[in-house]
Amino acid sequence: EVQMVESGGGLVQPGGSLRLSCAVSGFNFGIHVMGWVRRPPGKGLEWLSTIDSDGRSADYADSVKDRFTISRDNVKSTLYLQLNSLKTEDTGMYYCTQGSGYGVRRGQGTQVTVSS
Repeated sequence: EVQMVESGGGLVQPGGSLRLSCAVSGFNFGIHVMGWVRRPPGKGLEWLSTIDSDGRSADYADSVKDRFTISRDNVKSTLYLQLNSLKTEDTGMYYCTQGSGYGVRRGQGTQVTVSS
């Protein structure tokens, strides 16, 4: 059974930081491109970042470039997203994805709320 479990979300003030994790089981994590997307309140999915299978290359949406950092630990089958300099517009449900773009599957998500 495939499981993708996000964690690490929460309520943070503008300018703050969070580190999201996505623990994966049920498929060979280390050979797959992985990524993160988010869904702001009342809006559609927004692609944020993609990382290649060995973690050497990553791409970012312009809206999060230089603030967010994607990484992975293939031994632990875990994907990460470091969120820095958070803005109110970063509020949303964050999902890890298997594959590029919106992915072929996603986890259940973790909520990030940026508010003063």
